[in-house]
Amino acid sequence: MQVELNRVDQDYHFQATGSAGVTVNIDGSPEIGGHNAGARPMELLLMGLGGCSAIDIIQILKKQRQQIDSFNIKVNAERAPVEELPSVTVFKAINIHFAFTGPLSEDKVKKAIDLSLEKYCSVAHILYKTATIDYTFEVVPAEAPVA
Repeated sequence: MQVELNRVDQDYHFQATGSAGVTVNIDGSPEIGGHNAGARPMELLLMGLGGCSAIDIIQILKKQRQQIDSFNIKVNAERAPVEELPSVTVFKAINIHFAFTGPLSEDKVKKAIDLSLEKYCSVAHILYKTATIDYTFEVVPAEAPVA
């Protein structure tokens, strides 16, 4: 696996490209001179966690013939306090909220989430080294067709 980053401006804005050729903008916060032209690197880690678990969950639920009509994930994280800059401020606690719509079995959804976060999601395994990760989920049944 390889990614490439190219600096866009004289500050902190980069365009990163992965093996699929998709470009992601990365930038620093305005507090350090960034311009809000991209995601922060630590945000990308949380996006990676959400994306990694989402892919696992969808694969597992497809194998169980579960129909997902919509799927939304919110990831909230708490970082260690900043003592003085520069310092390492790793994630200490992460909560993921999974929201599904569709004719889904809550038991199968819970099992899929557990399998992802405990066994399959590589990003979760990396983040477990510094953070606790917990989750909540909800399943909203599909609406019945209007007659």
